[in-house]
Amino acid sequence: MELHPALIFLGGLVVIIVGAELVLRGATRVASLAGIPPIIIGLTVVSVGTSLPELAVGITATLDGAGPMAVGNIAGTNLVNILFILGLSAAIRPIHIQLPTIRFDVPMMIAASMLLLIMAWDGLLDRTDGAIFLVLATAYTVVRIGMGRNEKGPVQREFVREYGRGALFNRRHGALWLVNTSMLLVGMAVTVLGADLMVPGAIGLAQLMGVSEAVIGLTIIAIGTSMPELVMALMSAARNDSDVAIGNLVGSSIYNVLVILGITCLAVPGGVDVGTDVLRVDLPLGVLLALVCYPVFRSGCMVSRQEGIAFVAAYVIYMAVLVFVRA
Repeated sequence: MELHPALIFLGGLVVIIVGAELVLRGATRVASLAGIPPIIIGLTVVSVGTSLPELAVGITATLDGAGPMAVGNIAGTNLVNILFILGLSAAIRPIHIQLPTIRFDVPMMIAASMLLLIMAWDGLLDRTDGAIFLVLATAYTVVRIGMGRNEKGPVQREFVREYGRGALFNRRHGALWLVNTSMLLVGMAVTVLGADLMVPGAIGLAQLMGVSEAVIGLTIIAIGTSMPELVMALMSAARNDSDVAIGNLVGSSIYNVLVILGITCLAVPGGVDVGTDVLRVDLPLGVLLALVCYPVFRSGCMVSRQEGIAFVAAYVIYMAVLVFVRA
């Protein structure tokens, strides 16, 4: 008996979230064993790790001929990260934003969003575009690591509370290396398996509901692949530890474009089809949102409850338009 596409999609979603969590925990602990400072792990490993579902979905969708779903997933995930997750966190408790995030990360998010819109203007993202994205990602990471070494003690301690203290792991403990490396590799395999289930299920849902693959990527896939960021941000907000979590939301939004789309473009010989609606509506919205973040974050170096509620309301309106107008 053939399973309903919704069941296939939900099964893939559960598998991909489990895989992402294994990758995240395994990667952070391996990095700790290697003696990498906690804040550097937070700025790089965690931001990329929480974006791994988007990578698995992007490559799988593009190879299955659903390029608009892949690009829509990135555009939709970035909107979820900033409007919904960050907004919901601020609605729970006002969020104080670190100066490096305002001065460097947000301008970089604006630049990445604009670059994506410009490169996608011809309707296709090819391997040259992917290579440019990855070069910029490397440069961003190098600069951010240099800045991260100067992060203040409270931010470093917050990361330790989230992911554990590297000092607890001894390099000579081979068993710990084996366990955590195995966790990382198993997590990668599980994430790929989840994408192999999730993407066909999503395509089947799109056909069943009579909506475009891009809309599916912008809605249920974007929300599903954002679960790692959502859980981490809400837990941090509840504990009043938001610096690392919010930095990772912005960092993930940058890496989604530069790393995830970059690798996806390189992995697919024919390039990634962007899709007309995504190009005309969602990518410009991503640029607008990144631009709005700068004055919001800069005003008092915080996101207030009122601003958080406004962000969530904007996302609800966006979703309503997607479901009732564009679908």
